[in-house]
Amino acid sequence: MDEQRQRLLRQLPAVEELLLYFQEHPYPQAFPRPLLTKAIRRVLTDYRQQLLESPAAVLPARLSETELIKRVEDVVEELQQPCLRRVVNATGVIIHTNLGRSPLPGAAIQQMLEVAGHYSNLEYNLGEGRRGSRHDHLEKLLRELTGAEAALIVNNNAGAVLLMLNTLAQGREVIVSRGQLVEIGGSFRMPDVMRASGAILREVGTTNKTHLFDYEQAISSETALLLKVHTSNFRITGFTKEVPLADLVALGEKYHLPVAEDLGSGCFLDLSRHGIDREPSVLEALSQKVNLVVFSGDKLLGGPQAGIALGNRQYVEQLKRNPLTRALRPDKLTLAGLEATLRLYRDEQEAVQAIPTLRMITKPLAAINRQALNLARRLRRRLPPPFRVNLWPSIARVGGGALPQVELPSRALSLEHPDWPPHRLEQALRQAQPPIIARLEQQRLLLDLRTIMPEDEPLVVAVLAEILAPEA
Repeated sequence: MDEQRQRLLRQLPAVEELLLYFQEHPYPQAFPRPLLTKAIRRVLTDYRQQLLESPAAVLPARLSETELIKRVEDVVEELQQPCLRRVVNATGVIIHTNLGRSPLPGAAIQQMLEVAGHYSNLEYNLGEGRRGSRHDHLEKLLRELTGAEAALIVNNNAGAVLLMLNTLAQGREVIVSRGQLVEIGGSFRMPDVMRASGAILREVGTTNKTHLFDYEQAISSETALLLKVHTSNFRITGFTKEVPLADLVALGEKYHLPVAEDLGSGCFLDLSRHGIDREPSVLEALSQKVNLVVFSGDKLLGGPQAGIALGNRQYVEQLKRNPLTRALRPDKLTLAGLEATLRLYRDEQEAVQAIPTLRMITKPLAAINRQALNLARRLRRRLPPPFRVNLWPSIARVGGGALPQVELPSRALSLEHPDWPPHRLEQALRQAQPPIIARLEQQRLLLDLRTIMPEDEPLVVAVLAEILAPEA
């Protein structure tokens, strides 16, 4: 090892020396000693590795104590950052699974805070003064909104499907169209969920066409359930056919078999009234006399993550008695947030305005254009040339495996700076505080205004100013 490298390695202070420095020069924010020790060790290890591996020609004459202290402070701040944190969604994908799906309405957030910070009647019947059930809290409201006989909430829709199949069809056959064997996010496939439930999959029809006689010919003494799965995250077009739910229900009645539908994204409204392609709704499924319908609470419904099962009382009660229900049950925060969200559906107009997901889906292009012009003006005032911001036509998506063919016209801001290639600026925004998740498209960096909430706009301006101002 050369002499210069050895000299620099000897200059590295001991852990205790740096701990003493921070004790004598307190940082504005107090650092817990174990965290500070971890940061110091990490920085010293990195320095040592760097000195050992760097070419002799680029080694410094001496170590910079100021740089060393700054790196320790940076690592401590990094270690204290929450792992799960707020981001600004500028992608144009509304129900973005990677970004937490649907942001909650204010009423849901308020109710969750109220329940989180205090005791609650989660499993206590206030009227009778004795133990109650968490499953009772939302059942009356869901019956009111949908007309269903009974309801059950679990932790997510995959859990609802698993519970339904395990309860009604363990060890027996479930008949489902081959064209409906969907794969949902994270490579979870419907056949895998069915196997895990203990049910036996019986595929019928072909990928593009399934007829009623396909189901009828497959019915045997081993059949426990007829299942329809809404292909919410893809569409097969062209030479296709699927059996209407009403026909499947009639077939189930003929052979005394329950019929269930997995809607995936639970929609309570007729979105066609707002200029959006028609999506099968929960109320429509129940009007077809289906025995059970299951769907998500955190997609088109706009609430917290949950799985909701609605339908005939006899089948919902069977689900409640399954021991798996305890493993899949929701916590008090989910129930509080979901209840507050569902209450908004008593008035459709209030729901559309108060639930962020519905508001973003139905927002007129003219309103988005005004928002884009306003944000562009603010950015131009804060960031002078050579930074350039221009309005750009954009197509937003619903996301979350819902309405895959719907293209929502939108407006985006195209950001340009001669010293910042689009991919480098995208990375800087992604690593900012708070992170801003943008979209790279045709060598352009775009911020789509359909998913940027009004309260996020000052953050966008401040983050870009911090990133670009020194070089503007």
